[in-house]
Amino acid sequence: MHEILHPKHWKPAKGYSNGVAAEGRLVFTGGIIGWNAEQVFETDDFVGQVEQALKSIVEILAEAGAGPEHLVRLTWYVTDKREYLDRLKDLGAVYKAVIGRNYPAMALVQVVALVEDRAKVEIEATAVIPKA
Repeated sequence: MHEILHPKHWKPAKGYSNGVAAEGRLVFTGGIIGWNAEQVFETDDFVGQVEQALKSIVEILAEAGAGPEHLVRLTWYVTDKREYLDRLKDLGAVYKAVIGRNYPAMALVQVVALVEDRAKVEIEATAVIPKA
């Protein structure tokens, strides 16, 4: 499937991987925000929006015949890094419930705003479906 790249002398990464090597069919999502299929926000709660964004990513992956286990990279854009850091325990629970125990390479960037005013998070995903 894919190989986690982690130098042996580095401190362990928690909740993500520093690098991933994979071979196969590439799947890319656009920036996915925390609204539903009707483009309606059901919550202004940060964790709730993350949960919806992750569920939407899983639905997009399914269209390509992929699942969360095929994720190799996530890039998160958040409007408030403090809220992200303060809610790590809740985020971890939601992440594991939707994605499982797959920890792709990840980056998180705080931005001034997202295009949709109510959006608190936007996530881009890359997955690799192994060759059969």
